[in-house]
Amino acid sequence: MPSAVLFAATGVVNPVAARSQMGLSLGAHIILACFGVGMPAVILFAEWRGIRTDDPTYRLLARRWARVLGVLFAVGAVSGTILSIEMGVLWSGLMSRYGQVIGLPFAIEGIAFFIEAIFLGIYLYGWDRLAPRTHLLSGVPIVVAGVASAFFVVCANSWMNTPVGFTVNAGRLTRVDPWAAMFNPASGPETTHMILAALMVTGFGVASVYAVAMIRGRRDRYHHLGMLIPLVGASILTPFQIVAGDWAARMVADHQPTKLAAMEGLVKTTKGAPEALGGYYSGGQLHDAIKIPDGLSILGKLNPHATITGLDATPTADRPPLITLVHLSFDVMVLIGLGLLALGAWLGWTWWRHHRTPNTVWFLRAVALSGIAATAAMELGWIVTEVGRQPWIVYHVLRVANAVNPEKGVQYGFWAVLGIYAILSVVTVAVLRHLTRSRPIPAAPQEADVESFIVA
Repeated sequence: MPSAVLFAATGVVNPVAARSQMGLSLGAHIILACFGVGMPAVILFAEWRGIRTDDPTYRLLARRWARVLGVLFAVGAVSGTILSIEMGVLWSGLMSRYGQVIGLPFAIEGIAFFIEAIFLGIYLYGWDRLAPRTHLLSGVPIVVAGVASAFFVVCANSWMNTPVGFTVNAGRLTRVDPWAAMFNPASGPETTHMILAALMVTGFGVASVYAVAMIRGRRDRYHHLGMLIPLVGASILTPFQIVAGDWAARMVADHQPTKLAAMEGLVKTTKGAPEALGGYYSGGQLHDAIKIPDGLSILGKLNPHATITGLDATPTADRPPLITLVHLSFDVMVLIGLGLLALGAWLGWTWWRHHRTPNTVWFLRAVALSGIAATAAMELGWIVTEVGRQPWIVYHVLRVANAVNPEKGVQYGFWAVLGIYAILSVVTVAVLRHLTRSRPIPAAPQEADVESFIVA
């Protein structure tokens, strides 16, 4: 079916096409962005341990991971450029009207990106050219700039959920305060939740690669440390992420009650609202859900008798169109988070009791799946955030239909971006596979020595 017919079948070609293209771009880019935020810290820790202990295994891991980061950063720069173009091309109604409100965090993010790129180049080029401690210090700005970049981008998104920092007077914007817009009520919980998610995706993702290798019999010290370093970091962060997620959910309860109702499948405004697990929304009702009495009121307001706003308080035209998708995405995200918490507890308990990692293949299998699980949870979280805000692009201020570019031909961009990302994915996988099969340090004796280490 031609793309024009596919999108025209909905009756709203441009909004559906633009949302599809933006969703594809964001879904792909966010994975690369996570590694750009999280990998520098993992690399610097490994390098610091190598300097401190004079252990060649740590230095080898740091150097190999740095090369991987260089590849992912380059691909992320391409996908990020696509996103910046899409903001103007697809959402001209948003940027022309509110660009002066949200332009500041995008500008600062651009500065952070260039700082990260400059110091990443210094760091990669500085291997064997700088003194060890100087080289280590040259990587610190990469960590800071990566986290800052994520912070400012998510501040712009959080403004779309809780818009402040401007006044509309006779249809025109007045009293614009970009700083108030950037530090809006959602910026704290949303940026914290995303930055922790990026660190966890990196930690569990890197650990999963080495867990697969260990399942295949590579039980040397190199692979053991390659799994353990990022896994421990991600496991430590998981309980903090659950707390941050609860913080973000309370913010939604206070500022976006319709989104919370969609997340929980709550049809009617209810005092002592139950927590609904699973089920699907159809015909104005949530079916086949497991309900915990008063659970939602406790979680949302810390009061079992609190009243929680349901979907019935919002006109049908102002509700998210895909309630089941929002509800199940939220449930599965939470379930994955609890699973990752259990994995970290398994590791911590075994280490506390026996001073080693669990020696069962089931643990390695769980770690191997954790990278995919963490990435899926992060993607599901963004589905909840973005689809749950529909039909608004700026909550209760600007609708998606009024923000999209009205010109013809928007739908063809989806297929162009799909082709670009398909090519980028194939090239990225091919380059990374080549890196794993080649020596990261030419003529480096420690690479051969790594295989002689036996896991204690």
